Amino acid sequence: MVPLAEAWRSGASSWITSRRQTFANDLTSSQLWAVTDDVNQAKGDKGPAEWLPPLASFRCMYARSWVDVKYRHDLTVDSAEKTALAGVLSGC
Repeated sequence: MVPLAEAWRSGASSWITSRRQTFANDLTSSQLWAVTDDVNQAKGDKGPAEWLPPLASFRCMYARSWVDVKYRHDLTVDSAEKTALAGVLSGC
């Protein structure tokens, strides 16, 4: 969900190795999703300001999950990300 590079830019760079491993393998939150290779390649390490799921009906779940992961792991949200998430969530 939240790419490792995005997590790194959002605060994970200060984490100890075990905390980064826990984040990368977290099965207790919305962090890991099974997606097609095409979707994974398109998303890359982009956040919601640069990429949203191609299926519009999935965008609310995506935005809620993004917020959940960022909150659970105490990661920062930049202004472009916040604006994009607010735009999606306002239509949910």
